[in-house]
Amino acid sequence: MNSLELVKGKVRSIKDFPQKGIIFRDITTAIKDKEALRAMINFLTEKFIDKGIDYVAVVESRGFIFGSALAYNINAGCILIRKPGKLPAETISEEYTLEYGRNTLEIHKDAIEQGKSVIVIDDLLATGGTVAAACKLLKRAGANVKAAAFIIELNELNGRKNLPADIDVISMISY
Repeated sequence: MNSLELVKGKVRSIKDFPQKGIIFRDITTAIKDKEALRAMINFLTEKFIDKGIDYVAVVESRGFIFGSALAYNINAGCILIRKPGKLPAETISEEYTLEYGRNTLEIHKDAIEQGKSVIVIDDLLATGGTVAAACKLLKRAGANVKAAAFIIELNELNGRKNLPADIDVISMISY
């Protein structure tokens, strides 16, 4: 079994969550499996090693799991993209629309130096709203956003079309 099959086989599908008609792809069952976790981190590392990436920007909260390990593996720094009120110093923010409402993301105002190369990591690409907002926020802070990477992509929701056209979009598995 290859690593893609291994990971896909460990992702649990939960019908009718959070509402009727939705199939929720639960990545926690893959994260708890040491072989699947290693396969996910290795996949991301292979995509970005030796690409001159200065920072891995990680989206709260499951992006933290993958992004910090990736940053370590590719010798990059790690920038936390958080929900409002979680960062202690001065922040900049970006509001965005979700499937069920609105939300806001924040980073520290001094999180990145002008022109540094950044990739954005999250666990799942659905509609793309969260990562599109993260990319806008990083660009406003002076980053050169190179790519967005995910473990899971939900193709039917067309999230790629909502991400900036000038970045690479990488997913390990798709449904």
